[in-house]
Amino acid sequence: MGRCRTAFNAYSVKFSPFIEGRIAVATAQNFGIIGNGKQYVFEVTPFGAIVEVAQYDTQDGLYDCAWSEANENVLVASSGDGSIKVYDTALPPAANPVRVFKEHRHECCSLAWNPAKRDLFLSSSWDDSVKLWTLQAPASLRTFSGHTYCAYHAAWNPQQPEVFLSASGDTTVRVWDLRQPAPTLVLPAHGFEVLAADWCKYNDCLLATGSVDKSIKLWDVRAPGRELLMMMGHSYAVRRVLFSPHAESLLMSCSYDMTVKLWDTSSPQAAQGVPLRSWDHHSEFAVGIDFSTLREGLVASAGWDESVWVWDQRGFPSP
Repeated sequence: MGRCRTAFNAYSVKFSPFIEGRIAVATAQNFGIIGNGKQYVFEVTPFGAIVEVAQYDTQDGLYDCAWSEANENVLVASSGDGSIKVYDTALPPAANPVRVFKEHRHECCSLAWNPAKRDLFLSSSWDDSVKLWTLQAPASLRTFSGHTYCAYHAAWNPQQPEVFLSASGDTTVRVWDLRQPAPTLVLPAHGFEVLAADWCKYNDCLLATGSVDKSIKLWDVRAPGRELLMMMGHSYAVRRVLFSPHAESLLMSCSYDMTVKLWDTSSPQAAQGVPLRSWDHHSEFAVGIDFSTLREGLVASAGWDESVWVWDQRGFPSP
């Protein structure tokens, strides 16, 4: 479909759940080590061009973003200073951010909005914690502690709105239930840091994990003693894993090896490390991916090469 450039290194890309072709992109200057950030909103035109809709400057780098599931104009962004910034694209740039939450003690690195309980969202941080938020409250509703190193990622279970997972540098993935005081499962998923995890959208017991050890693993939480599948197709750390909203066995991943891969987890080739598709359009670390829920087959990726790509998963990215 197309490519757009960002002023800083792109960290995250998310499709709007309301407006087809609209994406939010979180970016950080100097690879997120030190410097400013920019939150972008772009839109893919009917002719395939990508045009800027909004841009918001921040004093610290931005590492992730998430669209509200309740308001098409609202998104949140996670910042290197630990804060969460709330933006409303219906308001002028000078009126944004409309809110700032500041509780995390270190970098806030991931955000996840609940698709069923649409007033709730999660944040995870390098302070080892996950927090639960609503825009209706002045502070977080709850803090989930237990990880002993960075909580890199959090994701809601798509079929059980009270359940979520967190992936951590302590090599575990924890499964949490809002109704319970402690994790319902502590999964020793890898021998090295777990950078990402996601739930299958069609099986609420199935999850995938991605690690510094270059592997992607599939797990059934009912039988967590051993992974169902291990895929060794990346040559460096796996930064993101994401199940398709349209097909049960499709999984997308991106890596520090600069590639984006699409896997058919039901295929015998997956266990041999052979993906369905592999794209190498980024010239730096590929760190952000997303599927459009509104248009089947439409995917996006973001990289440290200051570029964001949107294309059809059956083809190849083109500028």
